[in-house]
This record gives sequence, C-alpha cells and structure tokens, in this order.
Amino acid sequence: MKQNGLTFHSPFAFWIGTLAIVAGVLAHIPMFVCASHMGYRMVGMPMDAAMLAGMALIPLGLVLAAYGLMPRLGRLRAHGGGHAPLQFEVADGIPLNRRHWSLVLVLVVALTIDVMKPATLGFVMPGMTSEYSLSKQNAGFLALVALTGTTVGSVAWGMIADRYGRRATILLSALMFIGTAICGAMPSFGWNLAMCFLMGASAGGLLPITFTLMAEMIPAAHRGWLLVALGGIGNSAGYLVAAGAASLLEPSYSWRVLWLLGLPTGAVIILLSRLLPESPRFLASNGLHAEARAVLARFAGSIRDAGAGPAASGAPAAAGSGIGELLRGGYAPLTIGMSVAGVAWGLANFGFLLWLPMNLRAMGMDAATATSVLARAAFLALPGTLLVIWLYHRWSSIMTLVAFIALSAASLLAFFLLGWMGIASTTALAIATCALLVSASGVIATLIPYASEIYPVHLRATGSGVIAASSKLGGIVGAGLGVVGLFADVSLSALVIAVPMLAAAVLLARKGIDTRGRRLEDIQRLVTVDAAQRASAG
Repeated sequence: MKQNGLTFHSPFAFWIGTLAIVAGVLAHIPMFVCASHMGYRMVGMPMDAAMLAGMALIPLGLVLAAYGLMPRLGRLRAHGGGHAPLQFEVADGIPLNRRHWSLVLVLVVALTIDVMKPATLGFVMPGMTSEYSLSKQNAGFLALVALTGTTVGSVAWGMIADRYGRRATILLSALMFIGTAICGAMPSFGWNLAMCFLMGASAGGLLPITFTLMAEMIPAAHRGWLLVALGGIGNSAGYLVAAGAASLLEPSYSWRVLWLLGLPTGAVIILLSRLLPESPRFLASNGLHAEARAVLARFAGSIRDAGAGPAASGAPAAAGSGIGELLRGGYAPLTIGMSVAGVAWGLANFGFLLWLPMNLRAMGMDAATATSVLARAAFLALPGTLLVIWLYHRWSSIMTLVAFIALSAASLLAFFLLGWMGIASTTALAIATCALLVSASGVIATLIPYASEIYPVHLRATGSGVIAASSKLGGIVGAGLGVVGLFADVSLSALVIAVPMLAAAVLLARKGIDTRGRRLEDIQRLVTVDAAQRASAG
C-alpha cells in the first residue's frame, strides 16, 4: 500500500503497533489515578500487573509499527531504474500554495511538540526533586541524561531518515514519543532516568527531520526564510505550550501529568500524518521516479523528466552515506565549522548563560538589576528573530550565520575583558548581556536551517542531525565543566567559548556557500565543484 509516495510493508502492522503502544501507556493510568488521594505521589509504589503488561506492549508495538512503516526500497529500486532524473526547476519556481502551507503547519506543530518536551523538564524538576527527595546533583543528572538522549537521537534518527525516508522516521519518532509518556507514572527515580533518556532520544529525532523535509519540499525562493521562521516559531510555541500546560495542569495533577501529555501530543502528529508527504528528492535519489513524480504533481503540477545538458539536474543517485561522508570533500570544512559552532553555542547557552545571573552579581550588579537586564535581553531576542529571517532571506544565508557566530564571540570577549580588567560597569555588562542573548538566538536560528540546505539528499538528514546533536553535546560538556567550576570564572569561561566560536566563523566565512534562492541540486554542485577546484589548485 502506498502512503504519500512510498510503499510500506504493512499499514495493518503499523496501526496494530500504534494501538499496542497507546494501550501500553493507558495501562499506567489506573495507578496514577489511584494516587490522586496522595497528591499523585507515586514514589515507592509497586508496579502492578497492568503496568508491567503495558511496559511489555510498548516495545512490541514499536517493533510492529517499525515493520509496518519501513518502505520496501529494495523491491521498488528493482523496478525504478531506467528513468531519467527528474527536473525540479518547476517545483522550485512555483509560488507557495495550499499544499505547501498545510505542510508548514504540520511541521510547525511537530517542532512545537518536539521543543515542548525538553522545555517541560524545567517545570517538572521542582516537583520531582521534592517527591524523590533528590539532591541538586541528582536532579541535575536528570537533565544531563535527557540532553544525552537528544544528542544520540538527533544522529540516529537522521541516519534512519536518510535510509528509510523522512515521513516514516517522523512517524516512528512520534510513536516512541507516545511510548515514553509512561515516564509520568514511574514510581522510582531510576525508571524516570531511563524513560527520560528515551524521551530525549525520540524528541531529538523530530528536530532535524522536520527541517530536512521542509528544505526538500519548499520552493527555493521561499525555503530559507521559512526554515528560519520554522525554528523561531516552533521554539517559541514549544516553550509557551510547556509553560501553559504547567500553569493549568500541574497544580491539580502534579508534575507527572506533564510527562503523560506525551500521549495526546504524539497522537496529534500521527493524526496529521496524511498531510505529510515523503520527500520527492529522497524518492528520486532511490530510483523511485514514478513515486517522486506523483508527490511533485500534488504540489507543483506536472513534472517533466530531465533532458540533456548541465541544466538537467535531478536528484543524484545516492552514493556513500553515513557520518564519515560528512567529513569528505567540500563538506568536511562545512561540517567541522558548523559542529564547532554548535558545540560552542551549547557551551554558551547551557553553561555560560546558566551561570550568568550569579556571575553578574559577583561582578557588582545587584540582583534586581541583573534580573531586569536578562529579562530585557530575552525580550529583545524575540524581534531579533525577525531580523535573522530578513537577513537570511535578503542578504546571505552563510554570512548571516557567520555574523551571528562572530557577534556571539565578540560578546563573550567583552565579558572576558570586563572580568579580566575588573570593570564593574552596569551599562557595559548590560550591553554585553543583550548582545550575547540576541546573537546566540541568531546562531541557533540559522545553524540547523543552513545544515538542512547545504548537504546532498542522501546525507541531508544525517548532516542536520549531527549539527543539531553538536549543540546538545555542548550542553553535556557544559554541564561537566560547570561541575568542575569553569563557569564560576566569567573571564576564563568566556574566553574558552569565544576562541572556538571565532575559529568556526572564520572557517565558515572562507568555505561556506550562499544557499539563498538556489536549488538544492545547484548547492550540491557548487560544493562539489568548489572542492574539486581547490584540490586541483593545491
């Protein structure tokens, strides 16, 4: 049976697996309800037979759903050869239509749900710490485990998406998301750690795949600004939904209900799946030209085969794939530059900025002023997203990314100088803080969109996943450096992060390619030709 472009093994197995996962989660609800008279405190409660059966149903359902979703690429490739590559100029040249906007809406919902889960962590921590009587170190370990899960998930799901398709991967990730909702019914902290890792792994997968699918479906003239807008809107909406759920539900149903929301929110993605097509570029790169043409016809009308000549550039057949390919040819400096920038951003966001309120007070700013400065800087970051979108769309994609990386490094160097010289100027500290928050938001708003544009189709999801993982890896490293006390020294920590940021900015400025308004196939050709010319010149 074909589902939006691909033939799957068994839709029946997928839906049976989905029902098994939902049933497994629902099997945990009775014990949650039984704990209502205790304020939903379930710590120390033994798992009953229904919960144990539910825990067995969830992995079984995932296996069944995965079997049902995985496309029969091998069989289709055997019948898919003999066709000329497709022309994508028509699809890239049309204006945005109803199909595009429907896809954008679904991907915004998916990214909102994806961001909601890590954002929820901050709201469950106080209640969880109290119920399990956790020390600050153990509570921080939960966040570290969740970050590790998102790091692993970003890479793993990216590789799966490049092998089995974007749509199947999004759906499987959403099902895993549903299954890990049982984190809200776990009676012990150890089970919460395990479930939090898996929840992070499922959430980490949605981020790079949504950007990959949008990059491959949106016309070239609108691709850049919509990718940046997707990140900005999805991140803001995710935090707002998490905060709203905590405000409305946590007082009555405890912190646990915030994790149990994984069931309805994940189900939303499954229910919207009919609006998710498979990427025609992925289909074409696997020899499935008829299927790719059918998807393109829904979005852009009739698509002709490629003719002869250099302009006839359909999606090239996949060569090698995997993480190793990201470090070869013209993609090597781009991968290194973006990865270093991602790690440095993670260090700044999850380390330096986390300690900044305390450090501002240590540098002479009173508590009320420090809080006010951080609030105003965060407020400025919101309209700053509009500036990022305009620059990425109107000026240059690569130079917008480089400019915000450089501005972040300059802001950190300002903190280094202020701390090293012992300057306690409230005005100077406020300017440096505002510049860092605005520039850091600009970095993450452009980093993954650029990655989703620059890599070839057979590496796009993997590359986007690696770059997304690098920002989380920076958070993991930042947590470790925080334990050893690096961020207590504002000058040293600022310098440690600023140096690799500057190096990444220089490397990307030299090797990066402007993707603005260009077809993905043309971008791939530019990277390949540029690398070949540099090699021959050397």
